[in-house]
Amino acid sequence: MKEVVKALRKSPVTTAGSSTPSNGLVILAADISPMDVISHIPVLCEDHGIPYIFVASRAELGAAGATKRPTSVVMVMPGAGAAKKGKDPVPEEGFKEAYDDAVKLVEMAQRAVVF
Repeated sequence: MKEVVKALRKSPVTTAGSSTPSNGLVILAADISPMDVISHIPVLCEDHGIPYIFVASRAELGAAGATKRPTSVVMVMPGAGAAKKGKDPVPEEGFKEAYDDAVKLVEMAQRAVVF
């Protein structure tokens, strides 16, 4: 969780009406107890214009991230793995399309939510 918050704070803040491309996608587990532990992350995401979505289970989120530990929050960023390895931040084949599709789905789901 600390790494996600750090990445969110380092991302540029967007203003209302700006159309900057997404710098990532945040996935949160909905079964966190107490919810106060992650309640500030959606606010940070909205401030920085990063789409976020909730999934049902920490265990499923951990399994999707190839770990045996339950995971409360994950941030997917295009080219982040290559940047850490010292390579050009070019996504692997197929990742860019899948990432763009996931961001579009999350943004469509967020527009459908009525407060």
